[in-house]
Amino acid sequence: MRRLACLCTALLSLGLTLAGCGTPSQPLPMVVTPADALQIRGWVPDALKAQVAAAPVQGGQETGRWWGSKVSAEAMQLALDESLFAVGMKSLAPQPAARFELQAELVQLDQPLIPAAGVTVGVAVRYSLVDKANDGRIVYQRRITNTEDARLGEAILSPSERLRIANERALRANIDLMLRDLVALRP
Repeated sequence: MRRLACLCTALLSLGLTLAGCGTPSQPLPMVVTPADALQIRGWVPDALKAQVAAAPVQGGQETGRWWGSKVSAEAMQLALDESLFAVGMKSLAPQPAARFELQAELVQLDQPLIPAAGVTVGVAVRYSLVDKANDGRIVYQRRITNTEDARLGEAILSPSERLRIANERALRANIDLMLRDLVALRP
């Protein structure tokens, strides 16, 4: 009988822990940092300055109440748009259609089933840069995979917050890697 009571208590505490796991990832923490944006901005080729538009992001998943923090396509779309603008590849001013279209698909989000003291999140995004002025020729295509962590001290009482922080860091680093690839292009 005592074992049954311990098992019920453990399952109840697990259920209560998972009940608070629905913290959606936010777009602003996924945007490249101002220091990185400034550094990348200085290397943007003339052909890409204010000439890249982001297509609607594919993949992603809405955060549910029970299964932890996820990254929605909308949140990633906003982060991608803001990052492109921050480095000078996207213009907010009304203009004729951009020459290049950046396509992004969130293909993998590896998270621990139950967030512990330290959380590591792996992410993979497939990017393609299409030259619309050149019959849709693909000038860049790459699947970028990386991981990021969030430690106990960053959100002591909430495992779901640590998971959200790790998600946002992983996507920010992924977008940063893609932007650094793009500045090496000479379209």
